[in-house]
Amino acid sequence: MRAMRSRASLGIPLLLIAAACADNPPPVAPGPSAVTAPSSAATTSTAASAAASAAPAPVTLTTDTPETTAAGATFTAPSGWSIAVDGARALLTGPEADLRVAVVDATASSPDDAVSAAWSSVYPDLKHPLRLAQPRPGRHGWDEQRDYDYETSPNEKLVVFARAVRHGAAWTVVLVASSQASFEKRLAHVRRIGDSLRPKGYVRETFAGKTANHLDADRIKKITDSVDKARDAAGIPGVGLALVQDGKVVYEGGLGVREMGKPEKVDAKTLFIIASNTKAMTTLLLAKLVDEKKLTWDTPVTSLYPSFKLGDADTTKQVLVKHLICACTGLPRQDFEWLLQFETQTPKSEIELLGTMQPTTKFGETFQYSNPLAAAAGFIGGYVLDPKKELGAAYDAAMQSRVFGPLGMTDTTFDFKRALAGDRAIGHDDDIDGKTAVAVMDLNRSVIPVRPAGGEWSSAHDVAKYVMMELAAGKLPDGKRYMSEDALLARRAPQVPIGEFATYGMGLMVDKEWGVPVVHHGGDIIGYHSDMFWIPDANVGGVILTNGPGYLIRRAFMRKTMEVIFDGQPEADDDAAAAIAEFKAGIAVERKRLTSPPDGDVTAKLAKRYSNAALGDIVVSGDGPQRTFDFGGWKSPMASRKNDDGTVSMVTIAPGATGVEFVVADRDGKRALVVRDMQHEYVFAEAQ
Repeated sequence: MRAMRSRASLGIPLLLIAAACADNPPPVAPGPSAVTAPSSAATTSTAASAAASAAPAPVTLTTDTPETTAAGATFTAPSGWSIAVDGARALLTGPEADLRVAVVDATASSPDDAVSAAWSSVYPDLKHPLRLAQPRPGRHGWDEQRDYDYETSPNEKLVVFARAVRHGAAWTVVLVASSQASFEKRLAHVRRIGDSLRPKGYVRETFAGKTANHLDADRIKKITDSVDKARDAAGIPGVGLALVQDGKVVYEGGLGVREMGKPEKVDAKTLFIIASNTKAMTTLLLAKLVDEKKLTWDTPVTSLYPSFKLGDADTTKQVLVKHLICACTGLPRQDFEWLLQFETQTPKSEIELLGTMQPTTKFGETFQYSNPLAAAAGFIGGYVLDPKKELGAAYDAAMQSRVFGPLGMTDTTFDFKRALAGDRAIGHDDDIDGKTAVAVMDLNRSVIPVRPAGGEWSSAHDVAKYVMMELAAGKLPDGKRYMSEDALLARRAPQVPIGEFATYGMGLMVDKEWGVPVVHHGGDIIGYHSDMFWIPDANVGGVILTNGPGYLIRRAFMRKTMEVIFDGQPEADDDAAAAIAEFKAGIAVERKRLTSPPDGDVTAKLAKRYSNAALGDIVVSGDGPQRTFDFGGWKSPMASRKNDDGTVSMVTIAPGATGVEFVVADRDGKRALVVRDMQHEYVFAEAQ
């Protein structure tokens, strides 16, 4: 589960183009040679055709294929894509013709000049203005890196960005130009291209075969000091942390405060919403049911829950238990359908909603992440144990009896009232001016009807108990077997790749970037961001729970732990600093495009109410130019944004839910608002 992201973070594709992309770099002002990028669908049609026509005929690949540029850089071209190599240019086209990636060798004196030359060689007509350019720390053999993100208007539905990397005097540039829909479908493929891009002769750092250092007080302090410095720089009020090694908790505690401006400190038992980390524990419930022979991973879902439906009948009959939680069915994110209107939703209605959703790629073809499908996994698990109970109650009881109780996770709960009454952290995020503020908590209640996907409240203390069980391959601290090793480890088996290094199993990722498998999962919801990981080869694990933008620092925590236990190259601190700087720069850039209070000429023309059959109603209120959009269970003040194509958007600015963009439109003679995710469009029409 992920929180809403602001338009300012739509540069997130830049994070996925190389292995080090878990964190963003700081910005710099573009120089006079900084270029614009393709302006419209011409990105993938007219201009692309003009470039491609001069290139050799493309070859369609039937397997992931190693490629080498003329200058000697190497990368992997994904199976199912086509590639045409023309001198210094390698032009790749995805299974959808409107997804294009180019890898270009460039001779230049600066990254700006290299990118300008690359765009000019691939696309003859470059019109999108540069939105943000930022350097990144040199990594993976590259001496210098710089990312470029380009301004697009919402109706264009485009993703356009670039990266320039240098080794010695040689530059290599990666250009990405795609429709949003195709980019989201093939995000793992695009990441594979970027992950695998390496300079000639580079030998990757590896911790394989190394013996882990003991996490003594000095080494633990290096890790906690690193996290605390990054926490402060990112404006995160509080962090819950735990480290485990060799079956023991070697550190658990807290950094900072539970709520900004208040004195209560975070401790090891402070509760945070752990969001999508819940998925791993939901699959643990399913693994218990496998052990109990109540189901198998390959059991057809309709044999357990006969009314289950996904899309059409042909799709439904393919769905096995493992498909509910593998992110491999091709079902895309449709989060607006449970985020915008949730107050009347139930677990039953959320499962029924899946009947209106259809995969956009084949099973096993590519990674696509679905919260409603993961929620169904948990609710159906509860139903198997007690079909007479309401689905949510059955799931809650099953998790207590099969997971939380046996593992001793006594503080962990799905009960918001209980969590908020005790030692709990309050979620925070940056407002539109980049200042830390309390996030819109009401929106987090949207997770209740889909809670197996991300509704768990827990603490560093409790999650550490879960991590120790994973490291012990299914045994409890007293040596008793909690679960069979086969059922436990099946959850880690690769179901679909995510880039070059990582695979997704069932509610768990396995990342081999550093030569040793790291099993983990992250969690993101409004104002809360977290991760948990374990390294089976080293018998070490960690937990980080935050009540602010922790996605900026959580991978650095993982990396820092690896550096400390394996004497690795010092990268984590610089990676976190770069991510934080880029985040703040992105907010500043986007703030210049927002008018708050919104433009009075725009707000005067808005209707008082809008309605959409799938997403419900929006009630518009406010005095003067001020406007608030009320979605039922939550509301947000709005800003306005003038887009480069002449359209105007109303944009949510509630901290933690910033950047939901509604394009002001006219449909069939009625006032309308249009909101989109990457693959879907929803029209809110004026209503009485």
